[in-house]
Amino acid sequence: MKIACIGTGFVGVVTSAIFASHGHEVVGLDIDENKVKSLSNGEVPFFEPGLSELLKKTLADGHLTFTNSYKKAISNAEIIFIMVGTPSAADGQADLKYVFAAAESMAPYLKKEAVVVVKSTVPPGTSKEVAKIIKQKTKTSFTTASVPEFLREGSAVEDTLHPSRVVIGTTDKKTGEKLTQLHRPLSDKIIIMKPESAQMAKYASNTYLATRITFINQIADLCEKNGADVEEVVAGIGEDPRIGTHYWYPGFGYGGSCFPKDVSELAAYSRAVGESNNLMNKVHELNLARTPYLMEKMGQKIGGWKDKQVAVLGLSFKPNTDDTREAPSTAIIKYLQQQKANIFGFDPRAKWSGETTNFSQKKSLEEAVAHADVIIAVIEWPEIISFDFSKTKLNKPQFFIDGRNQFDPATIKNWNYIYLSIGRG
Repeated sequence: MKIACIGTGFVGVVTSAIFASHGHEVVGLDIDENKVKSLSNGEVPFFEPGLSELLKKTLADGHLTFTNSYKKAISNAEIIFIMVGTPSAADGQADLKYVFAAAESMAPYLKKEAVVVVKSTVPPGTSKEVAKIIKQKTKTSFTTASVPEFLREGSAVEDTLHPSRVVIGTTDKKTGEKLTQLHRPLSDKIIIMKPESAQMAKYASNTYLATRITFINQIADLCEKNGADVEEVVAGIGEDPRIGTHYWYPGFGYGGSCFPKDVSELAAYSRAVGESNNLMNKVHELNLARTPYLMEKMGQKIGGWKDKQVAVLGLSFKPNTDDTREAPSTAIIKYLQQQKANIFGFDPRAKWSGETTNFSQKKSLEEAVAHADVIIAVIEWPEIISFDFSKTKLNKPQFFIDGRNQFDPATIKNWNYIYLSIGRG
């Protein structure tokens, strides 16, 4: 099939490369000429395992090209994916200006019977608005659909090649059949539903997973009060088949480009439709308060943060990505800066781009902990959790904060660190 992918961000580049790898003729479209040039040269502007190799192969095979011309990208496309950003607006809901701009710009070049697919995360009803905008600019017949993405940064290539399910939102039978044909090589679990349901499913999925993280953080806080170990609690509840062992991550709260944004937007959407007294709003509120709460509590245990030498290990929001959007480290570092601590950061991939007052990013973990009074292991990068901290122990009292409960408490204590964790009694 001939496919156009509007937007060359994280989702756009991954999706374009995957469809091209299956032999489809794919054109990636972006109005940023510099980005188009970089991608055309096989340069990925972010780190994602396996993506650079896949991009270069599909470019070399001739199945994938990039352009900043709507006419070139859209004129021959049977299926057009809109995968532009939807940042949060002032009221907290998704700002759809880029989605609507893409719809308006593509309209004059649409091929007859083209399928316009919204893949960006958008509130229910957006497909109808997109169709309305296009109809104002063309008489060409077309259909719209919604196919939300469920990618995880750090495993996006694998998630796209082997998705757990493909959700297709359409009420048109022929459109459903065409999109099923496109996605069938990727998954045999294809679910067709109304566009509004598909768009709601994306928000509901991420909000539920974020709720699990928030829930286990609340349980961890109770464990601190009664001597229970939250990791043992997770083992006890996780084997219940109704519950499962996934997404129990006690720590500094959820982060990244999806969970905070999607929970916040669903909460704002609920308020806009008159349903403000609900779980989504509380989950968002609790996550915002999570890091300040933990940092204040830890500060009491270490004797205050002022003038302390603090190593923050893990600046990305999760392992295997360089994405720092809404990363726990951001809130941690800002808090430490306010408390006038001296901060030394380390991450295998991510770069700190925030305020640098009292902050220095080091090239190695050894450099980051060289003078530390406190070590905070924030993210479970293999380079961090496999590191032998006995080699860097100093001849002074040092606190070791295990921000994701990835270390063996007895081992850390045997190395003469004062071990602090999340909910382990």
